[in-house]
Amino acid sequence: MNETIAFLYQQYLQCKGIVTDSRNATTDKLFFALRGANFDGNAFAAQALSQGAVLAVVDDAQYKQDDDRYVLVDDSLKVLQTLANHHRKQLTIPVIGITGSSGKTTVKELMRDVLRCNYKVVATEDNLNNHIGVPLTLLSIKPETEIAIIEMGANHKREIAALCEIAMPTYGLITKIGHMHIEGFGSFQGVIEGKRELYDYLFEHGGTVFVNSTDQLLHKLSSIFAESVSYPGAHDFYHCEYVTENPGVVYKDEDRRVITSQLLGKFHFFNIAAALCVAKYFKVDAEKAAQAIQVYRPNNNRSQLLQKRDTIILLDAYNANLETMKGAIEALHRIPATSRVLILGEMNELGAESERSHQELGYFTKQGVYKAVLLCGPKMLAAKETNPDATHFPDKAALVHHLKKQKFDHTAVLIKGSRHLQMETIVDAIGQ
Repeated sequence: MNETIAFLYQQYLQCKGIVTDSRNATTDKLFFALRGANFDGNAFAAQALSQGAVLAVVDDAQYKQDDDRYVLVDDSLKVLQTLANHHRKQLTIPVIGITGSSGKTTVKELMRDVLRCNYKVVATEDNLNNHIGVPLTLLSIKPETEIAIIEMGANHKREIAALCEIAMPTYGLITKIGHMHIEGFGSFQGVIEGKRELYDYLFEHGGTVFVNSTDQLLHKLSSIFAESVSYPGAHDFYHCEYVTENPGVVYKDEDRRVITSQLLGKFHFFNIAAALCVAKYFKVDAEKAAQAIQVYRPNNNRSQLLQKRDTIILLDAYNANLETMKGAIEALHRIPATSRVLILGEMNELGAESERSHQELGYFTKQGVYKAVLLCGPKMLAAKETNPDATHFPDKAALVHHLKKQKFDHTAVLIKGSRHLQMETIVDAIGQ
């Protein structure tokens, strides 16, 4: 293995990047043949080479042709991870690990934008935050990079620990620990233990943590550190204050400037504060950091505002649990509109908490005034129980059929649900 990694690393240093999709295998890239539930990358190795890949790393001998450009290994994924870790060990730059039940992608992007005011930054693209995405992010770090931000996702215990062993973060931040992926973690206590693995790694390796001091759970978990870099309280390392929503979060920064962001939802205040705390720690000019926050617009189906004629859509379709559902509904009420509509897809991976969470969500939707509350997916039957006035659809196709017949004049619409439903695909059915 050591000789293979040494050889591949020399090839990596001379090539233009790493790909795992043969369709992206342009000239002078290394192709790694990975396996998935519905595909085998080994079958595409020849295609990758024909498109210009310099080497193809495969782990199935039947796909290795009589060609020096094939590298046969026992496990392509393991080799990719080991190569990424080898590259990481050559780096002396700050590496910031981010995890959490919600908000990690937004914090990563805000942090990336404020740090770019001073530094050359590499950050996780989109949500490539798993056992494949983390190695690919590490291997995208070039010699000129000055700071790296690595987002880490998990749906079971020991996953964050494994990602830390690959990425070796020197700094870390947990956005929030909530009732997400309960099914995989086994319980909320399992979620706590899983997310805490970032703190455990940093503690064992002398790293530094950025901590929301107003979050009692994070404050308690971070107490193992002699010192932490805290926010946003008056006596913390970085202090800022929530002001209001108009409709984006309005806050007062450490220099008492009042800044209006384009982030909808009060919960985003802590995401903003986290990024500004990191900016101050790395000595980014406060005014430049504030400007970066002010111009940031969320996308990629996260708290994303869309306009269709006189209909405003708040699209938050990446993931969902009870806390994030409530936060998005509250954010919708900040959007000026004649009427409001909730289109909510079921919340997935909540395990034993699923029925109770859906029932509580249904009850919560009764507390506001809506033109319609539309619920999608079998699990949402529990929400229908506590809000009989809502309309339930067994699947997305039935929901889309209904939406195409509706008018949404001067309406603010929330679309939110767990990722498996891909709720963003219903946007085209609105306002037809």
